Amino acid sequence: MADGVDIVYRVTGTGAGRGSATAALNRIVRREKHGKGGVREVHAVKGVSFTAYEGEAIGLIGTNGSGKSTLLRAVAGLLPTENGRIYTHGQPSLLGVNAALMSDLTGERNVMLGGLAMGMSREQIRERYDGIVEFSGINEKGDFITLPMRTYSSGMAARLRFSIAAAKDHDVLLIDEALATGDRKFQKRSEARIRELRATAGTVFLVSHNNKSIRDTCDRVLWLERGELRMDGPTAEVLGEYEKFTGAGK
Repeated sequence: MADGVDIVYRVTGTGAGRGSATAALNRIVRREKHGKGGVREVHAVKGVSFTAYEGEAIGLIGTNGSGKSTLLRAVAGLLPTENGRIYTHGQPSLLGVNAALMSDLTGERNVMLGGLAMGMSREQIRERYDGIVEFSGINEKGDFITLPMRTYSSGMAARLRFSIAAAKDHDVLLIDEALATGDRKFQKRSEARIRELRATAGTVFLVSHNNKSIRDTCDRVLWLERGELRMDGPTAEVLGEYEKFTGAGK
């Protein structure tokens, strides 16, 4: 549950000569003398409230810069709230396509590393290893799982990350654009796995610019615009209004 959540970023302003060490030192001295001078506040999320229930798949939509990913990171506990509170039952797990594994390690080693980071035992990871690799599809054109991840395309790496995260049943799974990667076959497998997670009483949040993925996966949508919750309701209803707003439905 989110109750009146505000999230504010503070960005230090820079002026002329910002690339020089002397200018940087002068800025530090000025900040010490004048407090918050030169700090700009960006109000990324403004007074957002909603309640999510077990078994729901909730899409987060909005134009670029609307606060979707920021809100997701706050639900995951990675960003503090300025005002308001976020309450979760169980442990939220954030999956983003830019989530960092180790590029110099093989895909095989990263499966182990990612599983351990999610709290799985080595035995559990070994039991699910073949399924993770098969789900990702990265071995369909060669034995890529034994190669360093730096040799993967961005799509291959993102598919492997999703496959690792999806191997565990999550209380709350937060997905940031993961379904935008891969071909339609992989997207369908991902959508099916999300439905399985919901069936085991998990709650799924999906940030995506792909309205079809939202329609196929989510039964409820939160529409954020300029940090404010503009609409919360059934997927078809909210997406219909959103597409009118963006002109996508024309």
